[in-house]
Amino acid sequence: MHIEPGYIAQSKIVLADVAASGLLLAYAKELIKRPGDIIRSLLASVFFTLFMQSFHYTIGPSELHFVGAMAMYLTLGFIPTLIGFAGGLLLQGLVFSPWDLPQLAVNSLSLILPLLTVHYTIGRQLREQGSTLNWRQIVKMDAMYYSGVTLMVGFWLLVSDVATPFAAWAAFASSYVLLVLVEPVVTYTAVRLLKRYEQHAWVRQCFAVTDLNLAR
Repeated sequence: MHIEPGYIAQSKIVLADVAASGLLLAYAKELIKRPGDIIRSLLASVFFTLFMQSFHYTIGPSELHFVGAMAMYLTLGFIPTLIGFAGGLLLQGLVFSPWDLPQLAVNSLSLILPLLTVHYTIGRQLREQGSTLNWRQIVKMDAMYYSGVTLMVGFWLLVSDVATPFAAWAAFASSYVLLVLVEPVVTYTAVRLLKRYEQHAWVRQCFAVTDLNLAR
């Protein structure tokens, strides 16, 4: 989901900076009301950086990464995951990939906007309406999320100043099928493990799984 350097003109990067900053500021205000999410946001940033570094492969104009999006979303919560995406990309850029820093906002939006879609269509029901989380829902959320990520990459390529063949984007998009197959296993395992210890103080402090109902 990283756009390779040189594809997006500086003027469009500035617009992305404004959009990403506005979104993050709007949701960061909620952290004042829920201080526990500050810890979870820091954890999300670290987890996301480690996830990205664990597996990354350049495919045409972008990269295939292990993201762990739904695992973070379901175990840490919506706002910590949203902020953790930007924080994780910043941490990765500072420590591992400084060449990605100029496009921090572009790559952040590629992850944040699909998360907003999942949260406001499916995700909130799991917590606010007490729905039971099962395999089908996890796969559905992963498929929706990564479809959004690939569409966002397609959007950036469409408005870029570098002509990119449709086949290059299609090859990148098809590679994310692998994540839709693998990540639900990681997500389910993480939620089930944390639910087993949900009464422990450190789990309650660092994670947000107590209000999730997990199907057996």
